[in-house]
Amino acid sequence: MSITTAEKQTIITEHRLHENDTGSPEVQVAILTRRINDLTEHLKIHKKDHHSRRGLLKMVGQRRALLNYLRNCNFDRYRQLIEKLGLRK
Repeated sequence: MSITTAEKQTIITEHRLHENDTGSPEVQVAILTRRINDLTEHLKIHKKDHHSRRGLLKMVGQRRALLNYLRNCNFDRYRQLIEKLGLRK
């Protein structure tokens, strides 16, 4: 259910801005998106797991805040990220 270190490294290398980048909003949103997708699949099977549902809602709120920050700071980077991750339909 959790994300492995190798998977996290591949996400970081795909979305980083420079060589040592691990904490930019793009990287954080990409990692959160992966965790949200995994937890959503878990909750489709375990419908009564309310503790995990609360964690999912907290992650969605955190991702929303990071996306709002990115949209306000640099709209072009925001548009590229949501297209790359497929967040807006």
